[in-house]
Amino acid sequence: MIKGRENPQDARVRENMDRIAYKVAVVSGKGGVGKTTVSVNLAYALALRDLRVGIMDVDIHGPNMPKMLGIESERFTGDDTDIDPVEIMPNLKAASVGNIGYDPDAALIWRGPMKIGLIKQFLGDVQWGDLDYLVIDTPPGTGDEVLSIGQDVHGMSGVVIVTTPQEVAIMDARKSADFATKLEIPVIGIVENMADSESVTMFGSGGGEAAAETLGLPFLGRVSADPRMVGAGDGGRPYVLQYAGEPVATQLNAIVSRIVEYCKGAAT
Repeated sequence: MIKGRENPQDARVRENMDRIAYKVAVVSGKGGVGKTTVSVNLAYALALRDLRVGIMDVDIHGPNMPKMLGIESERFTGDDTDIDPVEIMPNLKAASVGNIGYDPDAALIWRGPMKIGLIKQFLGDVQWGDLDYLVIDTPPGTGDEVLSIGQDVHGMSGVVIVTTPQEVAIMDARKSADFATKLEIPVIGIVENMADSESVTMFGSGGGEAAAETLGLPFLGRVSADPRMVGAGDGGRPYVLQYAGEPVATQLNAIVSRIVEYCKGAAT
């Protein structure tokens, strides 16, 4: 606030966010659980339902989303206060630090204020337009980026917590749930990623569901491990698009349906 008036940038953030029906942040307590993979497939699955979707990557130090969407070479257009997001298809737009034009091999050594400033630009200056959903891919943990999203996104619909079945990942998922509670952000539910299947055994299965039960949170579903998920992400063609008829795509779409059901129910 400036002399009793709203800061101009904060006003732009509020106005931009008010044009988006549902804002969903995908979070995790630790890295390596496949949070970006879930975010990208969630956004794509929503867009394939003819919904208007944006996906915003606030993982400043590890922006993997552009590669998974096949837009690594794309750059923003517009100016400092009127930024055009990268269009993936007519009803799917994206914004990531990876699309600014920095050397992808260079480390971004930024303190909190610089990261928060960039996130506010993504929220207030990127011309998202009228959207049904904005999916926000966050870095692991509960640091500046996640805190900024929790505090600055007006009308946050909730967070989706991604974990793997391992006990250490579940411990960190509990921290994410506690973080959301302290910021008074609804938890839409927990997704268990990389669960064992009949053909792939790595981390076990059922841990995410058990954590959801213990915490009294909805269990959105499990995503079975499929080696093709890695190739889909590396190739810039999300799994739900490339392997639409496969069992794991069915699992992902079921999770998306539960998120949609939650958002519509919370809005009524």
